[in-house]
Amino acid sequence: MLLRLHMLQVRIIIIALLFISCGEKTKKSPLASSEGKTLDLKYATGFSVVDYDTYKIITVTQPWPGADKTYKYVLFSDNETANHFSLDAVDAVINGSIEKVVVTSTTHIPHLELLGEEQTLVGFPGTDYISSKKTRALIDKGLIRELGKNESINTEVLLELDPDIVVGFGVEGVNKTFQTVSKSGIPVVYNGDWVESSPLAKAEWIKFFGVLYNKEKEADSIFRKIEQDYKTAKAIAQNSKKGPTVLSGAMHKDVWYLPNGSSPEAMLMQDANLNYLWEDTGGNGSLALSFEVVFDKAKDADLWLSPSYYTSLSQLEAANELYTNFKAFKTQHIFSFSVTTGATGGVLYYEMGSARPDLVLKDLIKIGHPELLKNYTPTFFKRLK
Repeated sequence: MLLRLHMLQVRIIIIALLFISCGEKTKKSPLASSEGKTLDLKYATGFSVVDYDTYKIITVTQPWPGADKTYKYVLFSDNETANHFSLDAVDAVINGSIEKVVVTSTTHIPHLELLGEEQTLVGFPGTDYISSKKTRALIDKGLIRELGKNESINTEVLLELDPDIVVGFGVEGVNKTFQTVSKSGIPVVYNGDWVESSPLAKAEWIKFFGVLYNKEKEADSIFRKIEQDYKTAKAIAQNSKKGPTVLSGAMHKDVWYLPNGSSPEAMLMQDANLNYLWEDTGGNGSLALSFEVVFDKAKDADLWLSPSYYTSLSQLEAANELYTNFKAFKTQHIFSFSVTTGATGGVLYYEMGSARPDLVLKDLIKIGHPELLKNYTPTFFKRLK
């Protein structure tokens, strides 16, 4: 009798262990899975992707400058697959295909359009900032809801829209609104395209959206075309004589802000074979100089690019009469992207410039070497009048 009872206990223990073992296999973490295929990235350093067939892991290492946390997101091919994994080690889970999305930066709009997914956009904070005619048409039809300001998104409307995913961005840290949205069950992923340190690296974030929409091949093809056009334009410019000397930026209160020599803006000027007067500087962020320092070095500069938000010579003069002492002002060789806006006032450059550095580069070549691109009409930059 005792022997039979002992054998019964052993069988119960064995069966229990089998159930536990099966449970562990069923609920294994995707972060400890077999080897997957890593997404090829040539320039972007702020994110990476590994594809495991039935799911993908996106890792964002630079959501904002100086971020001390790495974010991991899991995308499952279908809802059923998600039930077989332990998801404690990830920050968001996206199930199945994306049919409704909320993005929060105008830099995200071109990537949706290039992939043919603009119709999935259902909400945006500050729709007046969107310049694209294609997306504006959707706004005018009431298909894209206004979500207020980025710093204080209308969460009530956002939750009502119930998007499959929210693509956000951070400037100095986690946006509290995104925490609220995430707690409601809507996945939030951070996009750090603006943190990248080169024009092509920013443009390569179209592959980030390609992964979200299961359009990796399309995204790769689009980026390769942008990259090739950029390199072709750069080669044309480099084969010419060194371009004119260039000043950039403008005063804000008592400080003149202009790009440092290692910034994406300075790289574009260098690739356009322009002689940017501060191309030998470096560091993080913009240079902050006094008027006297800038004037001493750039009073005879041939060109003045991107003078802040000013859109006319009269605006510049009204802001500070000292601007009129620069050679570029006297010869009216001041060019800005602030004049090119959408129907509701959004600046096209802020929306499209990061996604299409090839067009920005061609603009700069046209300004500095007009003889090289005779049939090209600038997309963003125009001469101030």
